[in-house]
Amino acid sequence: MRGASWLILLTSELLWASSRVLPVPLTVIPSRSQFFEYESVTLICEDENGSDGWTVRRNTSRDTRAECEDWGQPANSSCTLTGLVPLDTGLYWCESMSGSSSSSSSIQLSVSGGSVILQSPVLPVMEGDDVTLSCRAKNPTHNLPAAFYKDGSFIGDGPSGHMTLLHVSSSDEGLYKCNVKGHGESPSSRISVKGQRENLLHSSSTFLLSSSSLHGPLSLLSRFSAFLPVPGSADSAPLQEASRQKLSSCLFTDSRSSRQNRVSHCCRSVPGSEPLI
Repeated sequence: MRGASWLILLTSELLWASSRVLPVPLTVIPSRSQFFEYESVTLICEDENGSDGWTVRRNTSRDTRAECEDWGQPANSSCTLTGLVPLDTGLYWCESMSGSSSSSSSIQLSVSGGSVILQSPVLPVMEGDDVTLSCRAKNPTHNLPAAFYKDGSFIGDGPSGHMTLLHVSSSDEGLYKCNVKGHGESPSSRISVKGQRENLLHSSSTFLLSSSSLHGPLSLLSRFSAFLPVPGSADSAPLQEASRQKLSSCLFTDSRSSRQNRVSHCCRSVPGSEPLI
């Protein structure tokens, strides 16, 4: 594949990436998925670019895709819920104001009207990590012996109300709950395990999207084109400015066709370049 074809392919990928809104993680403070009735929680859409163009939405038994302003106290890209009640149990996530993108992970929050909750990781945990589960009674607040269950089956006792899962793997995924004798049982919370490869791919895609968002595809195009030879040239000189502008204009304006057809068409429109397909 010659230089111009490489440049066309790179530009197409960057244009595709820059057209997407970079997902942002949802942070929960305090960091747990279960709460007692009347407690408070703050949900934050953490955008690394410092944008305030995100809102927290939720699905519960009483509302669907409801924005923070309908059920909480919004502030920039965060939302605070005070005086939690069991009806606040549901799925929460970040969404851009334009509605074009949601966060990479939605979070299930549970509000218990009972006397026991399970404290467990809110987000998926990394494969190989140790995970500590804590069983907490509403009164008294000090640690009490607890029994722990996974998918309804007993998995062990925690004399001080804690249990640690060592070097977790996909086999540890499931619904966990705990029971404190004389106080009751917690709701169930799911623990998900994220593999090393999955984490690497997520980090790589986030880097690509962040780069294209910060610098723009044309800026990156200018940086890379200096290292790509003009097809047929003996001295491997960079693409001329006029050719670069023509390539960029073609990719931007010919939006009716698919991305693959657009790349092929724009490649043919540049004298001396090879078709990609």
